[in-house]
Amino acid sequence: MDEQITGKRFLAATVLNVLITVVEIIGGLVSGSLALLSDAFHNLGDSFSIVLGYVAQSIANKPETSKRTYGYRRAEILAAMVNAAFLVIVSVFLIIEAIKRIQQPAHINGEIMLIVAVVGLVANLLSAVLLHSGSHNNLNVKATYLHVLSDALSSFAVIIGGVILTFINIPWLDPVLTIAVAIYIAYEAWPVIKQTVTILMESAPKLDYNGIERDLVKIDGVTAVHHVHAWMIDEKRIIFSAHLNCHDMKLSDVEKIYSQVDKILREKYGICHVTIQAEYHRGKDEDFFDTVVDEEHLIK
Repeated sequence: MDEQITGKRFLAATVLNVLITVVEIIGGLVSGSLALLSDAFHNLGDSFSIVLGYVAQSIANKPETSKRTYGYRRAEILAAMVNAAFLVIVSVFLIIEAIKRIQQPAHINGEIMLIVAVVGLVANLLSAVLLHSGSHNNLNVKATYLHVLSDALSSFAVIIGGVILTFINIPWLDPVLTIAVAIYIAYEAWPVIKQTVTILMESAPKLDYNGIERDLVKIDGVTAVHHVHAWMIDEKRIIFSAHLNCHDMKLSDVEKIYSQVDKILREKYGICHVTIQAEYHRGKDEDFFDTVVDEEHLIK
């Protein structure tokens, strides 16, 4: 299935989450369950997450312009980071509230808690199914999908608590379940935050740079490679630039080398955009990575 999630699926998932939120807020207030109320506010965040994810995907599909020569693909990375960061913030808030509830236990109506949690679980699973197809290869959709999936887990935990509290009065069970779910949510969101920050900071992607250097200098006419830069536009698109030292040759022969370099980097290393500068002796003694910044060449 296409990696892009349709607007209808985003809309359906949003409507489901809004309905879950309303039901769980009412159920949480009536039953006195902090776990149910925390799940409700988490679902409210899901609704925001889904809308933000859809808007970001729409922006990312806009064509390249003179002001955005690489297009708007980073919009999805920004949305993924916001969504994942929101999950961590919500988790911290839930843990703090749960600790307060442990210190001051409250009576919980297990039957109401159980019924509402079952409704929440079914709706969250439906939302997860709607978003699942695009969650494997898209950080934005993955962050949104994690919101929904973590809510499904939260609802499942609340169901277990509801079953137990229906028969046995254990005041600390509800906040303990809340803490367990919050820790899981933060655990799932953290890798997304790390990856989005890595991309936004234009950190070098994980490539076999020694292998790249060996492959390029094997090309007939290439004597050295230096001034290499590699970064990512999003989680799938790698940009690569380098200076090649070549034999003194005609420009038409250099173009043949460019074609070989482009083919190697695309097919073997998955690099989608390659920029090469051919040189004769200039920079031949420089390192593979240009780690020294010449202040005189910085744009004032």
